[in-house]
Amino acid sequence: MVNTINILGFPHAYELSSPPSSSPVLVFLHGWLLSRAYWQPVIQRLSADYSCLSYDMRGFGESQISRVKEAAPEAIAPQPSLARRSRVSATEVAATEVAAETPVAVISTPSSYTLAAYAQDLAVLLKELKIAKAWLVGHSLGGSIALWTADQLPETIAGVICVNVGGGIYIKEEFEKFRVAGQQIINLRRQWLAYIPLLDVILSRMNVAQPVARRWGRQRLLDLLNAQSEAAIGTLLDSTTETEVHYLPQIVSRLHQPTYFIAGANDKIMEPQYVSHLASFHPSFACCGNNVVEIPNCGHLAMVEQSEAVVNEIRTILAKSS
Repeated sequence: MVNTINILGFPHAYELSSPPSSSPVLVFLHGWLLSRAYWQPVIQRLSADYSCLSYDMRGFGESQISRVKEAAPEAIAPQPSLARRSRVSATEVAATEVAAETPVAVISTPSSYTLAAYAQDLAVLLKELKIAKAWLVGHSLGGSIALWTADQLPETIAGVICVNVGGGIYIKEEFEKFRVAGQQIINLRRQWLAYIPLLDVILSRMNVAQPVARRWGRQRLLDLLNAQSEAAIGTLLDSTTETEVHYLPQIVSRLHQPTYFIAGANDKIMEPQYVSHLASFHPSFACCGNNVVEIPNCGHLAMVEQSEAVVNEIRTILAKSS
């Protein structure tokens, strides 16, 4: 059952498989331009034994604020600092929003879409749902947010499992290409793309080792089209700065909670070597990567491509950490 809760003035859609029990609650965080839907195959297998919470992060999935016609223009205009960072003028960003017909959020500060801001959202969500102890399971961008949250809430977060998450190495040219490509994807969106035949088939083959079910391609298309431009561009730009990239290993190095990393052997977005690099900053890495597991025949969507393998690893981690 989908519920909605207000977090810092923003509605968040979430699902909680059962009331929190004495065992830690498993909290699942999705990646960039995705939604909580991708965790369903994993949650279905784990919910019999654990309370599972999944939610759409601010500006993604169903966590949206619809455009209010009566709102003053300045209330819905993109923040100037965001426009400068993205090298897109406020007028161009606003035009893209209208053309894409995506809801626009009223954001309170230019830093609403940093990793720290999303970690704060999660902290409030856990408090509102009265979850005193949780394990965080985050995919890609969601994994970075999970690490930030664990650093901020050491008494609440019992451990972290990062899926397809790595980093700590800043290669300027590569990151600039990634940011430009990401912004182009967001700016070129149009709602009529949802009706293009076979586009979902193409998306079911992107960033994966083997094609996934067509419904996941359809889900990716809908999540891409529905994501708010401010959130999509904001998270893209703020999470890939040199400062943020270099700061993430510092966070990992000071975490006292168990922290594990699951990599896809065929992941071209976050290659295993970068996963191991970030994992190496945690004390449990030791000399042999004791906190890293690599799943064969798996790309960047491990929880959908290899759901059973991900579930088995989560169960193993929780068993030895209890």
